[in-house]
Formats: sequence, structure tokens, C-alpha cells
Amino acid sequence: MENQNQQEADLKEKVIAAIKTVYDPEIPVDVYELGLIYEISIFPVNNVFVSMTLTSPSCPSAEAIPSEVKAKIEEVEGVNDVEVELTFDPPFTQDMMSEAAKLELGFM
Repeated sequence: MENQNQQEADLKEKVIAAIKTVYDPEIPVDVYELGLIYEISIFPVNNVFVSMTLTSPSCPSAEAIPSEVKAKIEEVEGVNDVEVELTFDPPFTQDMMSEAAKLELGFM
């Protein structure tokens, strides 16, 4: 069981690295550091579930960003299936950004 937990943790790290290559086209910070990823779950047989949001419900990239997140995760070796759920509950706020994102955008 411990080995499986380690494998899931390793896969989650790879998934996060893949997500960090996706950027909102209007903001020079990746979607992970921006705080748009609410949940990443790894299930048996390496199925990945991601719950995410966008900076606003009227975001012009509303279809493109979740699709790109899914495509990047699907490229990770060992991933079997990917589901990306878009939610606006809770709504995005600047408080969700990492310190690195806030520094990059001049909020600190």
C-alpha cells in the first residue's frame, strides 16, 4: 500500500509539473501558481481528476485553458485517463494566487 501511495504522489508531482506549463494567455503566470487549480486527485489505475476555475466566468479562454490542462496531463507518462471539471464555486480571487504569482504580477 505504501508503494502505491508513493507512486500516486510521484504521479501527482508529474501532473503538477505538466499543469505548470499552461498559462492564461492574458497573464504571465501559469494556471497552477495563479490558483486556478482547486483539486488534483489520483485514482487507482492512474486516472486523474482535476477541479479548476478561471479568473472569470466570461474568460475568453474558457474552453481553451481546461482543454490544454487536460492535454498536458494526458502527455504525462503513466496517466491512464483524465477528467477536468470547471467550476466557479468558490469564485477566483487574488488571495488564491501563490506568493510567486503575486510577486510576478506586482501584488506584493
